[in-house]
Amino acid sequence: MSAEPRAPRPPSQARIAARAVGRSLAASARSAQGGVARGARRVADWAAPVTGVISVTGWLVLLASLVSFIVAWALGWIELAFLGATLLAAMLVSVPFTLGRMHYRVEVALQPTRVVAGERAFGRLAVTNTGAKTSIPSRLELPVGAGLAEFIVPALPADDEHEELFAVPTNRRAVIVAGPAVSVRGDQLGLLRRIVRWSEPVELFVHPVTARLKPSAAGLVRDLEGEVTKTITDNDISFHALRAYQPGDALRNVHWRTSARTGQLMVRQYEETRRSQLALLQRTERANYASDEEFELGVSVLASLGVQVIRDATRVDVLTEELSLRTATPTALLDDTSRIAAASGAFDSMRSFVRDRTKRLSPPSVAIIVAGSMVPLAEYRSAETVFGADTQTLGFRVELGATSRIAKVAGTTVVTVGALSDLSRLVGRVRP
Repeated sequence: MSAEPRAPRPPSQARIAARAVGRSLAASARSAQGGVARGARRVADWAAPVTGVISVTGWLVLLASLVSFIVAWALGWIELAFLGATLLAAMLVSVPFTLGRMHYRVEVALQPTRVVAGERAFGRLAVTNTGAKTSIPSRLELPVGAGLAEFIVPALPADDEHEELFAVPTNRRAVIVAGPAVSVRGDQLGLLRRIVRWSEPVELFVHPVTARLKPSAAGLVRDLEGEVTKTITDNDISFHALRAYQPGDALRNVHWRTSARTGQLMVRQYEETRRSQLALLQRTERANYASDEEFELGVSVLASLGVQVIRDATRVDVLTEELSLRTATPTALLDDTSRIAAASGAFDSMRSFVRDRTKRLSPPSVAIIVAGSMVPLAEYRSAETVFGADTQTLGFRVELGATSRIAKVAGTTVVTVGALSDLSRLVGRVRP
């Protein structure tokens, strides 16, 4: 005998009410939490001029003082109470060292603003007292690249100036930022530290070392009037043939003398010509280079080729994994090469790198790819498949200390550069 199915239980009104109350309480808690967070931010912003003066050491001293008072009260140890009072007194004694106001005009200048790696560069820090009274001695800090320079500014009469000169390390390609200059006032223990900013950062461009190439070197730069192709068009420079007129043809292309002789309208056809368009790419994947020095050689090869192409007035796009470099002038290009940094894991192959970085460019006549010695030669061949048949592909493979040579990998010319001094000779032998 089978059991009859149970009727469904009616919903519990108490459970429904409990869920509604729970959702309401959760919403109220979230709203209260947001309000508390906003209030805390307002309080923090209001107290920032005071709390910002306390250094990390100062906060630790305050924490130690608080803990000492709490433990002294809980355990009745008078020694900890004295310790807490001493730490708190040290904070109070530090306060007068941060008081006072200075009237400075600070100028930071670098001379020159652009150098080649290894050349000398100097900086100048000028501090002028713009107040009506003699200033008190102070300390100025000036970040220079990864370092920090400290200068002691003596007491200055009104409108008097104090000057400091400093050397800037330029042994490696980089963009070195000097500044901002800040004055620091505080106690000798470093519990309180009041910082006032006096200047804006200035940049020093340390350009890569480049090789001077010959103008229009070996086919890398094509004829300024364009290169004739096999594509037939109705408007261009290079005349190809005549054909019969078709409706819609421009009357300016009608060859009237031949039309009068044949009795029908004949129009001119032209072979399409194209201005040179170069795509210059550097694979900056860190794993593609055997050392940092080899990476710098790759940047120097890229900069040398790019500068000469710009000087020859050929259109060029210069790209890395992370940068699209400016090509309006050689100086703009060199400034941007100073910013090139090694990438990590941006693309899984040479082909994906080239395809992604050139997909928004017009088809180039020549594509030049610079990479390190850890890239297999087959990778250059795979990059060639990204472009059409009208694009010639060149690979510059930097291998520091290797014998410079030129090889063919299928339809791609691969140039191995072992030293920057060999680049001009190698480019002169390249025929894309």
